[in-house]
Amino acid sequence: MRYDEPRGSLMDTALTRQVFDTEQVPAADRFGLWLEMLARTPTLMRVRTAHADDFTARAEFLELGPMQLIRHRYPPLHGVRTRKLIQRSEGDCYLLALTLRGTGVANQDGQRGICPRGDFTFYDCARPQELIHHADQDERAASIVALIPYDALPLPHRRLAPLFAGRMSGAEGIGALLADYLIRITGHPEQYHAADAERLGGVALDLVATLLGRNLVSEDAVPTEIRRRALLNQVRAYVRQHLGDATLDPRRIAEAHHLSVRSLHRLFEAEETTVAAFVRDERLARCRRDLADPGLGDRPIQVIAGRWGFRDKAHFSRAFRAAQAETPQAYRARHLERARIVNTTASEVNPARAD
Repeated sequence: MRYDEPRGSLMDTALTRQVFDTEQVPAADRFGLWLEMLARTPTLMRVRTAHADDFTARAEFLELGPMQLIRHRYPPLHGVRTRKLIQRSEGDCYLLALTLRGTGVANQDGQRGICPRGDFTFYDCARPQELIHHADQDERAASIVALIPYDALPLPHRRLAPLFAGRMSGAEGIGALLADYLIRITGHPEQYHAADAERLGGVALDLVATLLGRNLVSEDAVPTEIRRRALLNQVRAYVRQHLGDATLDPRRIAEAHHLSVRSLHRLFEAEETTVAAFVRDERLARCRRDLADPGLGDRPIQVIAGRWGFRDKAHFSRAFRAAQAETPQAYRARHLERARIVNTTASEVNPARAD
């Protein structure tokens, strides 16, 4: 059964997730329903499973511009996509799969890859393929699949053939960044605006193109601008992970990415900001979030500032006031008072029921 999960207010709509869940129907109908769902996608397959009598499975669909993301959870299975099945479905796209649970075994064009949890595999949906997905003990298998039209990737189709059914690491470098990105978006679509779907898809496509390029014999197939944006996203992610370290500066960031400081500064030239300003703004954003949190109302402001890398009280106050046109104390008081009013109003509208 498929249904939509709209999120957010009418004025600020979040990404819509379409959910397909076989638990909504009797056990005897679940496997057939799953096969019907597959028949409406470019991944139409002939599927065998030892769990056909009770195929408890779930698929969550997200549209990000030209890319479609599907987060799957299903029992162990064996799927085969033949030439006849390809003719019955639209197959002019690539499929990139991230294994979340279990182990995937991929076969295409005589190539075979074994993908444990956390690794990627890559297919051409217009070619025959075979997939076996084992589960760990009693768990169901799980994966995130990205369906990508041919023309959405700036890579020659013929150059990608060596990667079909291969294994690509999702534990380091660009692979780890892409894996984290896909997991976050599919796990919490309510945190993202529907208006940003095209941009979110563009970031994902840049990371996919760079990952594929890194796994080819040469990265020359990946346009320079795509590589630049992917590296920029990698640097931003690194900064956000280390904001609490007061020693985080351009030199350390450059060293972590095997760049010169000059190259790092050039990377940010088109972003209308500097490396230092980006670090400062990210730290201030975390401070604003914590200062506005009623649950942290008793935490000293300097403790919050120190948590996000501001070790000097005077420097933090100057930076905060320059960005917000008010002191941290005034900012906190204003937001906590607003939260108090909202909570009071909610209590009046929804009074506690007497036992």
